[in-house]
Amino acid sequence: RVRRERNEFIIFSDMGSGQIPIIKDFDSRIIILDHHQPLDHTPIDNILEINANLCDIKGNSEACGASLSYVFSSILNSKNRDLIPLALTGITGDKQYIGGIKGFNKEIVEEAVDSKQVTMYKGIKSIGETIEDALYYTVDPYYPGISGNRDGIKHLLMRLHIDPDQNLETLSEIQKKKLYSYLLLILMKTGCTPIILDTVIRERYSSQLTHGEIEGFSDIIDACGKGNQRDLGFAVCIGDEEAYRESLSFHRDYNQLLLDELQKLELQGAEERKYYRYFYSEDSSRSGVIAGIAVNYLFDDKKPLISLVRHKDELHISSRGNQRLIEKGLNLGLAMREIAMKVDGHGGGHKIAAGATIPLDKEEFFLEELDDILRKQIG
Repeated sequence: RVRRERNEFIIFSDMGSGQIPIIKDFDSRIIILDHHQPLDHTPIDNILEINANLCDIKGNSEACGASLSYVFSSILNSKNRDLIPLALTGITGDKQYIGGIKGFNKEIVEEAVDSKQVTMYKGIKSIGETIEDALYYTVDPYYPGISGNRDGIKHLLMRLHIDPDQNLETLSEIQKKKLYSYLLLILMKTGCTPIILDTVIRERYSSQLTHGEIEGFSDIIDACGKGNQRDLGFAVCIGDEEAYRESLSFHRDYNQLLLDELQKLELQGAEERKYYRYFYSEDSSRSGVIAGIAVNYLFDDKKPLISLVRHKDELHISSRGNQRLIEKGLNLGLAMREIAMKVDGHGGGHKIAAGATIPLDKEEFFLEELDDILRKQIG
């Protein structure tokens, strides 16, 4: 569609580096702002590729599409610096707080705090007006036995002598410590790794533009995108109050869909291969989210997790790993790209998170080939 529009000038944000073989023939001047793994290619006259990885910035953990776009826009016009909470929204949405905010992203966070557009505090993610709703609709982190389980929540809060109808902000410090300790204990019992545990209770950021805590706002925008309501998400980002109220209801319904699939996966488990686990999901727009949550909260850290969606004559694949596997040599983006190229599909992404789409009749080939590639990477 973009090619048919014949635009004189195009900016690709959070994509483009992996699509250069396609877009190089566009009759347009092009700027790419990306943090995904770039392809090897010779410079192209009509394309300016600004990729974090090509600037010695780690695209996996130190820069995202939003942080690159924010800096680009603020250089064009300093008035755009009031959009810095949206840069933090993207940093948070890409989970680049795991292991601590670093490098390029850290400079943006420091600018946001210094300019007083963003405030910092320590706590858990909170979505919903009551503590009961906040715990019920929390999917990342996913608390087994608590997330999506009102009986489990009421039992927990009764033991802690906390009113389910209270707002999290109204709890005393002692009540907060008890609640936080119990939630961490739940995650420790499931084998959650220390690096993920550190993300549950951590420094958080809040702003007026994001209606409070930024990770919760990021989840709302992500739900709009994954739920094919991109116009709604855009309206929320530019401050439309009516759109924001509508997005809250949409986000709640979306989280319920995630909870249903996570509870099913928690109950049934995943299929085991020697070097990875996999499961089948119902919807391509949610499968990567499910895999990203489940790899951290439902399984140990020894194998990456793959989500498969059969859609018409295609197999949609989402893959997620963890930092321990990256240190051993895991590169899911490379694995997805290699396999997809062999079967006339397309794929790629980051070392820790990637995806592919291939012909459905190549499913068994994919399962076998992935085991072989991962054996070479992490075996």
